Amino acid sequence: MKLITPEQMRGLDQRTIASGIPGEELMLTAGEGLADSIKTLAGNHQLVDSPVLFVAGSGNNGGDAFVAAYLLHEDGWPVECWLAAPENKIKGDALIHFRKMKKAGVPFEVLDSSEHWNFVAQSGIDAEIIVDGLLGTGISGEPHGVIADAIRFVDAQADRALVVAIDMPSAMALRADLTVTMGLPKIGSVDAEHIDCVGNIDVIDIGIPPEFIDEVDGNPDLEFIHPSDLAPLFLRRSRDAHKGDFGHVLCIGGTKGYSGAITMASRAALRSGAGLVSALVHESIHALVAPALPEVMVHSSMPDAEWTAIMVGPGMGRSATTREQVLQLLETSTVPLILDADAIAVLADHIDAISNANCPVILTPHPGEFAALFGLKVEDVQEDRFGMARMAADKLKATVVLKGAGTLVTTPGLPMAVNMTGNPGMAAGGSGDVLAGLIAGLAAQGIAPFEAACAGVWLHGKAGDLAAADKSQASMTASDLIEKLPEAWRDISCR
Repeated sequence: MKLITPEQMRGLDQRTIASGIPGEELMLTAGEGLADSIKTLAGNHQLVDSPVLFVAGSGNNGGDAFVAAYLLHEDGWPVECWLAAPENKIKGDALIHFRKMKKAGVPFEVLDSSEHWNFVAQSGIDAEIIVDGLLGTGISGEPHGVIADAIRFVDAQADRALVVAIDMPSAMALRADLTVTMGLPKIGSVDAEHIDCVGNIDVIDIGIPPEFIDEVDGNPDLEFIHPSDLAPLFLRRSRDAHKGDFGHVLCIGGTKGYSGAITMASRAALRSGAGLVSALVHESIHALVAPALPEVMVHSSMPDAEWTAIMVGPGMGRSATTREQVLQLLETSTVPLILDADAIAVLADHIDAISNANCPVILTPHPGEFAALFGLKVEDVQEDRFGMARMAADKLKATVVLKGAGTLVTTPGLPMAVNMTGNPGMAAGGSGDVLAGLIAGLAAQGIAPFEAACAGVWLHGKAGDLAAADKSQASMTASDLIEKLPEAWRDISCR
C-alpha cells in the first residue's frame, strides 16, 4: 500500500469533495471506521463496554472523534468527550458532528485552561481506552498552551490505559497503542523515530475514489504492508486439492540442549498453509522433537525427498559443522532457502556465498545478527535501518527481513516494505523461529520470496498482537503466537 505525505492526503480530500462527496460524509465515514477499530481493539483486549474517553481538539481530528463518540454512545458504550478548546472554535464539518454528538447525549466537558488539565491529571480517570483527537497532520511547530497540556495528559495515561490516535499521534508527542489513519498511511508514521508513538496502524477507507488513489504518487522507495495487498497471494483452493499441491518445506535445525527452536519453527510452518512439513534435526534431540510434532516428518539424517523450500538455522549452534552445512545448501539448493539465527551467524566471513547462491535466499536477522554479519555495531544498524536493509539486500542479492519494531522487507529492484503489526511482547525467545518457519512455509507454496516475506512478517506480527491482547504482552510466549496464527489468517482470507 502507498505511503503518502499529509499534503497529498489533503489534496485527495479536496479532490474528493470537489467530485461531489461532501466533507461531512467523509468525516462520517472516517468516524465510523474509527468506532469499528475501537470496538475491535476493545474486543481483543476483553474490554467490551469499558469506558472510552475521547480527548478532542477543534479541528477535523476532533470531528472524527465526535462521530465515533456518538456512534459508540448509541451502541450503549460508556463514552465521554473532553474538548481541549472553547466550543466557539469548532468550525465546518467538525461543528456539524459536534452538534450531533451533543444531541445524542454524549457527556462532554470543555477543558480550555491549563488549570482544568492539571486538575484532571491529579484526579485520575476510570477510562480504559483513551482516544487522541487533538491534532491532525496539518500541525506545524511545537504544540503549546492547552493543547500541549492535553497531550501530556494523554501520554501520562498511556502507562495504564490503551491509547488510540486518530490519523497520527498528536505532534508525535504521545504514545499510542493503535493509530487509526484515514485514506492512506502517512510516511511520517513509519519513521523509526516515531515507532514508539504510533503503535499498530489501522487504515480506514473513507470513500476516496480508487482512481484518485491510483493517480497519487506514493513514496517510490517504501511501501506499507497491508492485508489488502496480501490477500491476492492466496487464491481459493480447488475442492479436489491435495497436500502435494501446497508444497513441502524442510526445516533444519536443533542440537543437543536446543530442541525448542526447531520445534517452534516447524509448528509455524504447519500453520503457513504448506501441504507437507519435514524437519531434519540432530540425532541427540530426535526423541524430543518427534513427539512434539505429530504432523511433521522428523528425521535425523537427510531423507530422500523433494522440497519446495528449505529453512535452516534455529538452534543449530555456531559450529564449523553448521557452517559447512549452510554453505553446501547455498551451493546446491535450487529452491528458496531461508536463513535464520545460527545459519546467519556462521556466515560472517562468507557473505559472498549468499550472493553467489544458486537459489533464491531470504535472510531473517535481528539487528544483532545483522550487525555481526557485516561487522557493524548494533547502534549503527538501528540508527539507519532503512539504509542498512537496502544495503544488505543489494550486497547479498537476496531478500532481507530486518526484524524489530517496524520490520523491514527489502529485495533488489523493488521498493522496501515496512510492517507495523507486532508489539514488545514478541521480544521473547522463540518469536524469530516462528517467523522463519512461517516464511519458509509460504515460500514452499510457490509465493515469490519478497511476497512470502511480507506476508510472513504481517501474519507473525498480527498473531503477536492477538496473543498479547489475550495473554498480555508480559506473559505471552512464542507458542501463544503460533496458536493465534489461524485467527490472524482471517484478516487475509475468509477461508
